[in-house]
Amino acid sequence: MELRQLGISGLTVSAVGLGCNNLGRADTASETLKGSQAVVGAALDAGITLFDTADNYGRTGGLSEEMLGKSLSRRRDEAVVATKFGMNTRGANGPWNGARGSRRYVMTAVENSLRRLGTDWIDLYHYHTPDGVTPIEETLDTLDDLVRAGKVRYIGHSNRAGWQIAEAEFTARMRGTTRFVSAENAYNLLDRRAEQEVIPSATAYGLGVLPYFPLANGLLTGKYAGGKAPEGSRLTHSRSELLDTTDWRQLTRFSEFAAARGLSEVQIAFSWLASRPAVASVIAGATRPEQATANAAALSWTPTAEDLAELDAIFPPAEKVAPF
Repeated sequence: MELRQLGISGLTVSAVGLGCNNLGRADTASETLKGSQAVVGAALDAGITLFDTADNYGRTGGLSEEMLGKSLSRRRDEAVVATKFGMNTRGANGPWNGARGSRRYVMTAVENSLRRLGTDWIDLYHYHTPDGVTPIEETLDTLDDLVRAGKVRYIGHSNRAGWQIAEAEFTARMRGTTRFVSAENAYNLLDRRAEQEVIPSATAYGLGVLPYFPLANGLLTGKYAGGKAPEGSRLTHSRSELLDTTDWRQLTRFSEFAAARGLSEVQIAFSWLASRPAVASVIAGATRPEQATANAAALSWTPTAEDLAELDAIFPPAEKVAPF
């Protein structure tokens, strides 16, 4: 497993990370502790070091963190644990309806996450999404205090637009507080909107990009040939509307592209992401140990300039935002 530097920070992470949103998730093989332990153990054995969770993941808020902490157990030092705050935890952080970027809330959230994870520190603490209320100065000051106290090692953010990334960078520099080192956003061949602002901003400010949804809800796995969802697949019970809006001819061309190179669609999707500017680790979920093992082995191909041009023809890049 290749290790990569996360942006210009000193933190290194595996080029494929385990997205832990399925740990403790209802109606999955990893809903139970035994199932979660199998997935986490397989990921560690395959060389994955980055484990990405959040305080709102799981059948109930915070359950994914609990499952991850118990699954890592004595192997905690092998892992870079990333978790997030800022989304609705359905009561896991108390009866809170206020600003989730505020000092009061963040101080409560971090203590709860540390307890659920069974650890003394969080390697990478992400602000999950802007709350639209709290000034970024207050959030950054609070996160800086957590870093100085040793409860958090590095900080990152998720789901921020390019201007918000720039605002946070400028504010941290002006105030002399700890800077964000990572940006976690949706990014895949079918959804390239991150290339409009997020990737350029992250590159300019030295942030490592952590793409989530690398397989576009499974559409890039090759399992949905002809628009039919296999029994028990994700799109049979969630986001089934994608079966009606997806361009199946486009995905057929993608399958032909992969077959011509003797590779799977997953290998192409992951390797393409890993080749993009600023991408440090591709965050991929798994519900079974064999999926974690396969994901870890997916970066087996390095696309050429011709390959990239052909993929651009199949999946056109997002239009650039016009300058003012």
